[in-house]
Amino acid sequence: MQNNVWKQILILGIVLLGLIFAAPNIFYSRVEMHNDAVAAITKTGVETPELVAGRAVWPGWLPSGIVNLGLDLRGGAHLLAEVQLADAYIKRMDLLWPEVRDALRTERAVVGNVRRMPSPPDQLRVQVSEAAGLTRAMEVVGGLSRPVSTLTGVGQKDLAVTADGQDIVIALSDAERQATDARTLAKALEIVRLRIDKVGTREPTIQRQGQDRILIQVPGIGSAQELKALIGTTAQLTFHTVVSRTTNPNTPPGAGNILVPSEDEPGAFYVLEKVPVVTGEQLVDAKPSFDQNGRPAVSFSFDISGAQAFGQYTSANIGKPFAIVLDDKVISAPTIQSAILGGSGIITGNFDVESTTSLSVQLSSGALPAKLTFLEERTIGPELGQDSIDAGKVAVAVGMLAVVAFMIASYGLFGIFATIALVINMAFIFACLSLIGGTLTLPGIAGIVLTIGMAVDANVLVYERIREELRTARGPVRAIELGYQHARSAIVDANFTTLITAAVLFIFGSGPVRGFAITLGIGIITSVFSAMFVNRLIVELWYGWRRPKTIIV
Repeated sequence: MQNNVWKQILILGIVLLGLIFAAPNIFYSRVEMHNDAVAAITKTGVETPELVAGRAVWPGWLPSGIVNLGLDLRGGAHLLAEVQLADAYIKRMDLLWPEVRDALRTERAVVGNVRRMPSPPDQLRVQVSEAAGLTRAMEVVGGLSRPVSTLTGVGQKDLAVTADGQDIVIALSDAERQATDARTLAKALEIVRLRIDKVGTREPTIQRQGQDRILIQVPGIGSAQELKALIGTTAQLTFHTVVSRTTNPNTPPGAGNILVPSEDEPGAFYVLEKVPVVTGEQLVDAKPSFDQNGRPAVSFSFDISGAQAFGQYTSANIGKPFAIVLDDKVISAPTIQSAILGGSGIITGNFDVESTTSLSVQLSSGALPAKLTFLEERTIGPELGQDSIDAGKVAVAVGMLAVVAFMIASYGLFGIFATIALVINMAFIFACLSLIGGTLTLPGIAGIVLTIGMAVDANVLVYERIREELRTARGPVRAIELGYQHARSAIVDANFTTLITAAVLFIFGSGPVRGFAITLGIGIITSVFSAMFVNRLIVELWYGWRRPKTIIV
C-alpha cells in the first residue's frame, strides 16, 4: 500500500509549499501594506520613513503574494463609457486637409485656387475655382487614398471622393469607417488600461462591451468621480502658431484658425492656427518635475519626428510666441527665445504636485482617440465590500461545517482524515490564486463553496469502494489499496467533465462568470490531488503508525 519514500516526501513538500504560499492571506492587511510600500519604493526610488515602516511589517524573505479582492468585495468604482467614434472621423478630416491642399496646389494652373468649405464634421469639402479642372482635381485627391488595412476591406480604398458642383466631397469609405471604429475602440481600451495601471490600482476590469462601449471596474479606488478624473479627460497636448491675442470672446478667428481661451489669464483668448505644429501623439515621455523657480511642472520629450518638427519650427520663429494647448485651453504661450533642438521641454502653469502627476500620467499614456461619454457610474463603498466578505466567510464556514459533520458522522476516523485533506485543499486554492495574481469575487467564493462539496465527493467514492472491499473479507491493507485504485477512474472522469465546463465558462464568460470559472477550475485540480494523494498519504501514515488488525470505514 505504501508509496515510495520519495513520493511521500514530494507530496509533503507540495503540501508545505501550499500552506506557505497561502499563509500571507491570513495576514492580508499587513502583507498588502508591505506590497504597496515595496511597489512605491521601486517606482520612485525614494525610501521615506513611512514607506520603510510599511515595508517592515512583513518579512521580505517570505512569500508576499495575496489574493486580489474584486470590486464587490473591496469596494471601488464602476463606469460604463461610450466611445464617441465620430470624433475619429473629424480628426481624420482635419489632418487630411493640409495633405489635400498641398496636393492640389501643385495643379494650381489647372484647378485654380483651392479653398476649404463648410461641411459636416465627418466630411471634407474642398472648392476649386476652375470648373474645368474639377476632373483633374478629383484624380489628384483620389490618388491620396490608400488600401484599407483590414481583411474585410481587401481591395477597397479608405477615401470616398465625389463631386458636388465645383466642390470635391471627401469622406471615409464604409470599410475604412469600420476599420477606424475598431482601431479607435482598441486604442481607447489600451489608453484607459495604461492610465489606470500607472496609478497602481489592483486588478482592474477593463473590457469592451458591444460596438462602442467600455466597461471599467477598479477595486480600491475612492469613487466614480475620482476614476472619471483619471481617465475621463482626453489630455490632448498640441503646439500651435499664435496669430493674435484678444479679450473679446466673439472675435472671429478667420479661415483655418481657432479661438482658444487661456487657462492662466482669465478673460484672455488666443487666435491660433488650427493645424498644430506637433501633437501629444509624438510624445515619448512625460513626468512630474519643477521649473527653474521650483514650481511644479511637467517635463516632456518628443520622438524623432516630433523633435525634428519642433526644432524646425522654433528655429524659424525665434522671437514669436507659440501656444501650448491642453484640452482646448492655452496653458502657456511663451515667446521662442532660441531654437529648441533637443526634442524636450517643460510645461509650466497653475499646477500643484498632484496635478502634475495626473497630467504626466495622461500625457505619457497618450491622448484618447475619441471622447468618452459616461453612461453609468457607481461607487461601491468599502463597507458594502466588507459585508460581502463577511457573508462569503459565513457561506464557506457553514458549507464546510456541514460537510465535515456529514463526513465524520458517516466515516468516523476516516471522515477526520477527509477533513484534514479538505483544509489542505482550501490552502491549495488560495495558494494558486495568490501565485497567479487571481481576483476573488462573490461568484468566486461560490466556486470555492462548490469545490468543498466536490472535494468530498472524491473521498466518498474512495471510502465506499473500501467498504465494498472490506465486505469481501479482504484485509485492511488490500481493501485500502483496491479502494483507491478502483475509485480513481470515476474520480478523474467526474472531475474532468466539470473542468471542461469551467473552461467553457472562462472562455465565453466575462467578469463575475470568469471569476467563478477560475476558482472552480483551480478547485477541481486541487481537490483531485488532495483526495488521491494527500488523503491517501494521511491514511498510509496512520496505518503505518497504528497497524490495526481491522478498520471501520
